[in-house]
Amino acid sequence: MKLSIIIPAFNEEKLLAACLASVRGALAGCSRPDLASEVIVCDNNSTDATPRIAQEAGARVVFEPVNLISRSRNAGAAAASGDWLLFIDADSRLSTEALGAMLEAARSGRFVGGGSLIDFDSKPWWGSVLLGSWSLLSLAFRWAAGSFVFCRADAFREVGGFPPDLAAGEEVGLSRDLKRWAGGEAWDSPSSPGPGM
Repeated sequence: MKLSIIIPAFNEEKLLAACLASVRGALAGCSRPDLASEVIVCDNNSTDATPRIAQEAGARVVFEPVNLISRSRNAGAAAASGDWLLFIDADSRLSTEALGAMLEAARSGRFVGGGSLIDFDSKPWWGSVLLGSWSLLSLAFRWAAGSFVFCRADAFREVGGFPPDLAAGEEVGLSRDLKRWAGGEAWDSPSSPGPGM
């Protein structure tokens, strides 16, 4: 199995190094002989040191000139060679537990994709309310919505990837399309901290 981890990044010089370090740590913690991996950072027309930081950390860097996260994610996926794709955001941290749960779901052969609920290190009271509401919607509608979305590469390509013109909510569009592709049965519900087993 080969996993492509794709990180869209626009002016993320302050956060990208920590994200990439967490990816390296999670991969090391989930190391198995049957797992190959690659890390792709899609520079979404950054004007800061984002691409240099990605290269210095050993990531492959691709470029997307149009500042839309959907297009950035799709450009990263177009360069990927993995059987499975994992999309995380540059301001996120990947844990060994979340990656392990994702790999377990992928290896089971029962799922086309899935995701994880998100949380923040700190948030105001109204942020807790909004995040809680979004989490309930994600669970109710089985959306892989947020900064941790994974799927089979063949399914991703067959449905056309993320809707390319959305500035937000593109992961909900991908969830919908993948559920249709899979007949509505093989989609892993999001949960915390991992992809929901």
